[in-house]
Amino acid sequence: MIVVHHLENSRSQRILWLLEELGVPYEVKRYARDAKTMLAPPDLKAVHPLGKSPVITDGALTVAESGAIVEYLVERYGQGRLAPPPESPERVRYLYWVHYAEGSVMPLLVMTLVLSRVPQAVPFFIRPIANQIVGGIEKLYLGPNLRLQLDFIETELGKHTWLVGEELTAADIQMSFPLEAAAARASSDTPRPKTAAFLERVHARPAYRRALERGGRYELLR
Repeated sequence: MIVVHHLENSRSQRILWLLEELGVPYEVKRYARDAKTMLAPPDLKAVHPLGKSPVITDGALTVAESGAIVEYLVERYGQGRLAPPPESPERVRYLYWVHYAEGSVMPLLVMTLVLSRVPQAVPFFIRPIANQIVGGIEKLYLGPNLRLQLDFIETELGKHTWLVGEELTAADIQMSFPLEAAAARASSDTPRPKTAAFLERVHARPAYRRALERGGRYELLR
């Protein structure tokens, strides 16, 4: 039996969704974030030395990292579903989006979140300086680069119903978390209707809704 070691409000929510789409039986072991640090609890280090989520166990096998988990589950249990055939031209596009999610757009979103907390984490008398530094980083680097990535995704979503083609693939599942995070955290100054429509399609899927029921607290949707 597959066990998903699931941290609330985290990337592991999309692993639950993937398993629901595949119709594969699984168990959920939930972990709550530390109320002050918002980090994963130490218990996760008993599963994987880095103590991060998502991580799954499948019998004696432990798999960490979202992209690796997605590829493993689709190859092991997909039976040809949720991924283009290996010899098809769409396969390269599929692999691109599976790895783009964590390799290109998530680092910018994580940095934006971390920097937003810096001013409140320093003594009050140096907060003006911290605000200036954070504002400069956001203006000169984070803001332009994040807009570049989100505009790129918006353009790509104009080519097909889903990121790879007209059928949902695991690449869409992998990309759901960064796009939900961007919708929750990024500036809404620039409308991106195709991205908004993509998220509406995601949230309407029965398997996605079942995953929310299994996973519990998921405040990215607020």
